[in-house]
Amino acid sequence: MEVILKQDVPNLGYANEKVKVKPGYARNYLIPQGLALNATETNCKILAENLKQKAFKEEKIRKEAEELAKALKNITVKIGAKAAESGHIFGSVTPLQISQALKDQFNFDVDRKRIRVDQEHIKELGTYKAKISLHKEVHVEISFEVFSE
Repeated sequence: MEVILKQDVPNLGYANEKVKVKPGYARNYLIPQGLALNATETNCKILAENLKQKAFKEEKIRKEAEELAKALKNITVKIGAKAAESGHIFGSVTPLQISQALKDQFNFDVDRKRIRVDQEHIKELGTYKAKISLHKEVHVEISFEVFSE
């Protein structure tokens, strides 16, 4: 018997996948638990349409991420921090500050959780690099400068 999985089932398959199982397993466990549907002609057509729409949406999101990556590629973000005369800053520069500076200076809205800084803690004035993951396939590296206020 063929069923279409609604969610991932360990040792069987992934969501939106058509798998062959024994009839008792489908009737007594998968279908009543809401884990699968019968693979009827109608359900197969619905699955095909859903997969097509999902692929279209993912492609659109990826293209938007690539456009944002092109825009972010050659910019330098300036972040002001209070610093001592020796060049050490009070506190450290965090991804939240980088995200806020991107929004204020260039009007790019990037989630702070998607920003990774090369060094663990930035505690001195200077120019540094940060990696931004805009999509699972699209990454961009930006430079930012920490200056004394």
